[in-house]
Amino acid sequence: MQHTYHIHGMTCNGCRSHVEATLSKVKNVSRVDVNLEMAKVIIEMKSHIPIETFKEALINDGGRYSIHNLGEHHHSEDKKEEKSKGEGTGTFYCPMHCEGDKTYNKAGDCPVCGMDLVEERSITSKSIQFTCPMHPEIIKDEPGSCPICGMDLIPLEADVSEEEKTYKRLLKKFWIAVAFTAPIFLIAMSEMLNNNPLYVILEQKNWNWIQFILSIPVVFYATWMFFIRAWTSIKTVHLNMFTLIGIGSGIAWVFSVFAMLFPDVFPQDFKTADGNVFVYFEATTVILTLVLLGQLLEARAHSQTSGAIKELLKLVPSVATLVVNGVDQVIAIDKIEQGNLLRVKPGEKIPVDGSIIEGNSSIDESMITGEPIPVDKSVNDKVSSGTINGTKSFIMKAEKVGSETLLSQIIHMVNNASRSKAPIQKLADRISKFFVPIVLIVSVITFIVWVVFGPEPAYVFAFVNAIAVLIIACPCALGLATPMSVMVGVGRGAQSGVLIKNAEALEKMNKVDTLIIDKTGTITEGKPSVEKVIATDSLEETTLVQYIASLNQYSEHPLAEAIVNYGKLKNAPITKANDFEAIAGKGVIGTVENKKVALGNAKLLEQFSIGISESLANKVIAEQEQGKTVSFISVDKAAVGYVTIFDAIKKTSQNAITALQNNGIEVIMLTGDNKNTAKSVANQLNLKHYKAECLPEDKLNEIKTLQQQGRVVAMAGDGINDAPALAQSDVGIAMGTGTDVAIESAAITLVKGDLQGIVKAKKLSHVVVKNIKQNLFFAFVYNVLGVPIAAGVLYPIFGLLLSPMIAALAMSFSSVSVIVNALRLRHIKI
Repeated sequence: MQHTYHIHGMTCNGCRSHVEATLSKVKNVSRVDVNLEMAKVIIEMKSHIPIETFKEALINDGGRYSIHNLGEHHHSEDKKEEKSKGEGTGTFYCPMHCEGDKTYNKAGDCPVCGMDLVEERSITSKSIQFTCPMHPEIIKDEPGSCPICGMDLIPLEADVSEEEKTYKRLLKKFWIAVAFTAPIFLIAMSEMLNNNPLYVILEQKNWNWIQFILSIPVVFYATWMFFIRAWTSIKTVHLNMFTLIGIGSGIAWVFSVFAMLFPDVFPQDFKTADGNVFVYFEATTVILTLVLLGQLLEARAHSQTSGAIKELLKLVPSVATLVVNGVDQVIAIDKIEQGNLLRVKPGEKIPVDGSIIEGNSSIDESMITGEPIPVDKSVNDKVSSGTINGTKSFIMKAEKVGSETLLSQIIHMVNNASRSKAPIQKLADRISKFFVPIVLIVSVITFIVWVVFGPEPAYVFAFVNAIAVLIIACPCALGLATPMSVMVGVGRGAQSGVLIKNAEALEKMNKVDTLIIDKTGTITEGKPSVEKVIATDSLEETTLVQYIASLNQYSEHPLAEAIVNYGKLKNAPITKANDFEAIAGKGVIGTVENKKVALGNAKLLEQFSIGISESLANKVIAEQEQGKTVSFISVDKAAVGYVTIFDAIKKTSQNAITALQNNGIEVIMLTGDNKNTAKSVANQLNLKHYKAECLPEDKLNEIKTLQQQGRVVAMAGDGINDAPALAQSDVGIAMGTGTDVAIESAAITLVKGDLQGIVKAKKLSHVVVKNIKQNLFFAFVYNVLGVPIAAGVLYPIFGLLLSPMIAALAMSFSSVSVIVNALRLRHIKI
């Protein structure tokens, strides 16, 4: 049986996977298929299962999702759940990606690891408001002047982000914890002094009560969230760092309170010389305060890991100058619509993506492409949001606004990649599942061993060391090792014009040993121009130009655009073409003025049994040997001429290919062009391996062959015909100047569309993977050494024991050190 239901509450692929897994566990369910976009689930079952069974399964899972019959209205859909608003999107995710790429719609703790959720940042459509610098009570939705003093209104500062709110909340609690912990610590440490002066004032028993009173604000206010997280982790059986902290510090505090109230219950081992039981209020409060310090430092470091996105967000101006009937008018950026004419003045940031229609200037695109040299732009040239105008003014037409701009897409891609998991993280994830239970067992064993074999007072040693084991263990260092490096690395790549789709691509790029590259638009400029059209005696050149320009007006290929532009330059009338068809890797055919016209390579003519005269073939070969692309022209099944197209090799191609070869990467050029042109280009670039006249399936098969040989293959391309090969390769690399289909099929996109970007991507992947390995090594070594030392393995040899307070300090700084190491990636040179 098969039933379709509506699922409510899903926001991401992580939710989809979670719902599928939960419903699949229901007895007699054979298959579950969840569609995230349509919010529907198809469930195949061996026999009918009531919907109430599925509802119960989702409720038992935590109740975040609900299932309904199609058409059944769900009350919570009447009102959208409010999102916490900050500078970010109101979308939150766990920095350790405990549930994959799952997101949450409000701030809080991760239900799995207990860590503070992090807010995603992007360019939002939230309306910008304006205020007067002298009269802040004046708030308007449009720019203008203050009605009171006449001053220009300025953009109102955005709300404080959730990150900043979390940091300030933790900072406040930290200082409260310090204020109450410091006197507890001093009281406890005074016991080490001879003739303790405090005992002159009050007895030790009374000082214990004072420590207890001072510890209450620390335990039940400043750090109470740790105990909430610990309890949640135990309830959901997602044991984590807070489980260990909650149990360790909680036992120490409860033990101390019990010891004060019922001292006679305890054996002599637990008592001081004057009969008082040892209390551990100072250990509890110092441990909790140090853990809070670690959380505080992590919150500040987390905000720096998303620094690249914040820098990109700063590139978006708040206002733009709209030109209406020749009159300039300042408007908020969210009011810009497609087709608006905008004036960009010297030094201003370009507000949206579009084309220049009047004027010219030099544009600083370094924040998008990573290239420091300004680019000259004139009429019909494209400009991108966030780039900075030079010293001249121009008028542009808005073509892409809001989330459609290149800058928005870059930020969206960086956000998605930052939340993705790298394969190298799987080992850490597997260890983390068993980590906390193992530490709990080690703690119990430590207590037993010290009770049985330890010196007097054995119970005190056993108790302190068991707590030290719980406190020093840090599963978070393992969990953060990979995500932090990926987040910072992806952001660094975006600042250099290298956009990474996911963490897996970043890791695989480091292993790539073979690079497949296309010719047109990848090695060459991708801006071909027609050099000449040669006609045989049967037809005039102007007629041929008209035929091929008319035929190519429907094609997306760069060569087609060059031919159409040549036709316009020659004032050839461009007429309607019927029966147009693009034949991949060969050319185009159609009917122009009742003539069957074909334009393409020799394979196209061969397919339609069109003969080529020897003299025409020799002329074409001579052109091809100079590195030019030549297409045959056929009219009514007769070869009547050819068109010569020249596409210059990019200046950076030679250096980029040499650098890749020096890094041990074998570079292979696969092109649909003819053998003579391919050979000429390969010789200019010192390429030993190339193949010509490749159809899309040929490129695909070549990649499969190389992969079967054990090669890790990257493919760089820019056209629709490259999409299958990009998808098949281990790492698909799209030129940002190419088609949307190619970019969608690729794992890495180069904004500038330059082979030098592949060199950057290779270096970036190498340093990020190296950084991840450093973090994992530190996290493993820290825990492998820290837990035994806390258990007391050094005591029999060196007489050394680790105080739970030192263990707390080490644990707090272990996570911070992983983040700090990842932050080094912000300054790498690629």
